[in-house]
Amino acid sequence: MINNWFDKRFSLTLEKQMSVPPWVSLLVPLASIALALLVGAAFLGLTGNNPWQIYGVMFQGAFGTAYGLSETVVNAIPLLLTGLGVALAFRMLLWNIGAEGQFFMGAFGAGWVALSFPHAPAYLVLPGMLLAGFAGGALWGLLPAIPRALLGVNETLTTLMLNYVAILWVDYLIYGPWRDPHGFNFPLTAQFSQAATLPSLFGTRMHAGLFIALAAAVAVYIIMKHTTWGYEIRVIGESHQAARYAGINVAKNILLVMLISGGLSGLAGFCQVSAITHRLQESISPGYGYTAIIVAWLGKLNPWAIIVVSLLFGGFLVGVYMMESAGLPAATVSILEGAILFFVLAGEMLTRYRIRLERRNA
Repeated sequence: MINNWFDKRFSLTLEKQMSVPPWVSLLVPLASIALALLVGAAFLGLTGNNPWQIYGVMFQGAFGTAYGLSETVVNAIPLLLTGLGVALAFRMLLWNIGAEGQFFMGAFGAGWVALSFPHAPAYLVLPGMLLAGFAGGALWGLLPAIPRALLGVNETLTTLMLNYVAILWVDYLIYGPWRDPHGFNFPLTAQFSQAATLPSLFGTRMHAGLFIALAAAVAVYIIMKHTTWGYEIRVIGESHQAARYAGINVAKNILLVMLISGGLSGLAGFCQVSAITHRLQESISPGYGYTAIIVAWLGKLNPWAIIVVSLLFGGFLVGVYMMESAGLPAATVSILEGAILFFVLAGEMLTRYRIRLERRNA
């Protein structure tokens, strides 16, 4: 009844703002994190915990020691690669929700090379694993891109569903034909050779994948800001109709962007199995591909900002172990991540659009 009264007298519309001040673009992500932390603090307080003490434990564990900082970087590497991948697709308004599956297919491709050539030298097996990892993720990104480009099929659903196919495919391998016969019946493959292991850095678990991830960030920045292809991606992201009017081949760009987007996530899978797990197993990802969506949006699809946000969320994942040691469930961090995503998307909408209230004519 109240809704009918309001609808008869007023109308609400969203107007796109033509320009947004730079300080607003910086303030919105910071405010989103602050509001999410306040929501998390309220939740922790309701469960009888001291939220500020818990946050202190998380921060100290992730950034307060050399070991914690190195583990934060270890988790930031796959987040950076998958975040860059989904950001590239999001820039063209392609909603690639499949980074998790592309990560697993990259791990599968890299694992196939490592297990098929156990005696190959490092200068052959590591480049082969890198290429196979990129190809595995790229293929998994291309599969939903084809029906999207040719038939207009919604890529949100297809990329999401392909996540489960990829994860279950790797599960099939580690429970079946690739299971290590000397692994005491655990679901994992044989350990990769030493040659198939990315070099570590400074005697920690940090590894050379850091340089791969940073090089990818530089490459994405150059592509988006200084190439004709990057200009085409930005134009398509603003308007498909305007892009077609300008003579840009939208279908071809959809295929290329999803190919590269999936390939970057595949590189994350390669780095993880080569440098961290040294084999295929169930726990190769704590949800890097899903967290990458938050990383990309919080970083405003900017490669340099995504580096910083990846470090922040890498610290969140390290903080999980600190919270578990304090008796809290690991799902608490997932609540924080979800709250951050909610406030980031809400802030993005309020930044790009203005709500206009008008009185209807009698």
